[in-house]
Amino acid sequence: MNHAPSRNRTRAGTARPFGRGLLLGASGGPSRDRFTVIIPMMLALVFVTYSGVGCSSKVVSRVDPSEQIDLSGKWNDTDSRQVSEEIIADCLNHQWLTRYQQRNSDQPTVITGSIRNKSLEHIAVGTFLRDIERAMVNSGEIQVVASAEERGDLRAEKEDQRLNASPETLKQMGREVGADYMLLGEINQINDREDGKEVRFYQIDLELIDIETNVKTWLGQTKIKKYVGRSAYSP
Repeated sequence: MNHAPSRNRTRAGTARPFGRGLLLGASGGPSRDRFTVIIPMMLALVFVTYSGVGCSSKVVSRVDPSEQIDLSGKWNDTDSRQVSEEIIADCLNHQWLTRYQQRNSDQPTVITGSIRNKSLEHIAVGTFLRDIERAMVNSGEIQVVASAEERGDLRAEKEDQRLNASPETLKQMGREVGADYMLLGEINQINDREDGKEVRFYQIDLELIDIETNVKTWLGQTKIKKYVGRSAYSP
């Protein structure tokens, strides 16, 4: 006597629990209905995750450029400004300037040379040089002429004027002010670390050299020492 096939058997005769057909196809693999439910849920989860990341993005606040803000303890804009002002103040109070003024009726002319960064960090030496030039010019005691790189642009402009500018506005070649002194220097650094604490030491040396005689007329030095740790420094 033949019996009707059981509803709980596969075509191959293998039994399966009642209701599993909602999740598995006839061959035992995942059904299309299951993917139809899971994929939208995964997409929703991804959307919620990235939405949460967007909500916790960083906040940017504008602050006074002169405000001191130390985050990593590395050389920053405050160091550049303070060092330039301090070391140029020492330069202006030195005897070389008094002797020059006694011998001459005009201001000494200075050109900035290279400031070599021998520290362990990337330091924007160009910014430091600009701070030094600003301190010298604003003092009213020293005049600063264009650097070697800047002179190249200026001379190219005068050459272009020679060919294209009107005679009334043409700037003549060979009328530059020669510098009396060149300012050179370097930045060195020593770090000391232990148990999550660190001391950063910077030494900045500048020297003013008479271009005609190669005599060093002024040697300036300033130092910075920083403690970096999870708590305030205590001796």
